[in-house]
Amino acid sequence: MQYCLAIGCSKNKLPKEKYYQFTYSAKYTYTNDTLKVEAHNPLNCPLRISFSSPDKSLRDIVEKFDTLTLGKQSDTTATYYLKGQKEINLKFVSELGDVNKEVTKENFSLPFPKNRSYKIIQGYNGSHSHNTDFSRYAIDFSLKIGDTVCSAADGYVVGVIKDYELAGTTNDWIDYANYITIYHPNSGLFSQYVHLLKNGSFVKVGETVAKGQPIGLSGMTGYTTIPHLHFGVLKPDKSGLVSTEFEFEEGYKGAELMEGTAVKK
Repeated sequence: MQYCLAIGCSKNKLPKEKYYQFTYSAKYTYTNDTLKVEAHNPLNCPLRISFSSPDKSLRDIVEKFDTLTLGKQSDTTATYYLKGQKEINLKFVSELGDVNKEVTKENFSLPFPKNRSYKIIQGYNGSHSHNTDFSRYAIDFSLKIGDTVCSAADGYVVGVIKDYELAGTTNDWIDYANYITIYHPNSGLFSQYVHLLKNGSFVKVGETVAKGQPIGLSGMTGYTTIPHLHFGVLKPDKSGLVSTEFEFEEGYKGAELMEGTAVKK
C-alpha cells in the first residue's frame, strides 16, 4: 500500500473511456413479427451470444431464448417469432467459450522467462481480490514494471486490452486493467495475464502463441496496490468464465503456492 500511495494512485481518477478485449458483429431485423439475428465470430475460440433489452417486457421474452454458440471464425443466423411486438430494442451480451465442450487438463508453464525467480504475493482464495468466482484460483507473481510476461501454454490470442495507464486502490478499478486472454483449444481453457504496462502487449487478437513465448510487459494498471502479474486460468460456465485450479509443469501446484513462496523457472 505504501508504494501505491507514494506514486499517488489512490488519488487517480477512473479512465473516461472503457476498452474491450475483442470485437464481434451481431445485428438484427424485425419484420412481420419475425426477429432475425445474424452474428459473426472473428475469434479463434467459441463465442456465446445471448440477448437482453432495456425494455422490460421484451427483456423477459428474449432472455429466455437459447444462447447462440458460434465456433471459431464462424457465422450464424437465428429466427424468432415475436407476436404482437411493435418495436424491438435488442442488446447482445457476449461470453467466451463453449459450455458444452469438455474441459481437460492443460500443461501450463510459469508465465515468465526461464532462469527467473519470483515470489507469490497472493494465492488461491486471497482475501484482497481472489475471492470471487472469476478470480478465486488466480496467482499473483511479484513481477516488476517492465518485466517480461510469457504465454503459459500454446494457444490463440482472443483478447487484448493495452491502453490503460493508471491504477487505483478500490475495486472500481477492476475493469480498467490491461490484459491478454489466450485460448487453449486442446483443453478448452483460457489463461489471462493482467495488470500489464500501457502498450505493453506484444501480441494482437488472432495471433498464435507458443508456450514460453514473450507476450507482454508486466505493469501496474487497474485494481492493484503494487506492481505484479495476475495470472488466472478460466473455464466456460453459464455465468461466463470462472476461475479453475491448475498446476505448473515446473512442479508447482497452484493450491500450494502461498504468499511469500518463491518459484523459479
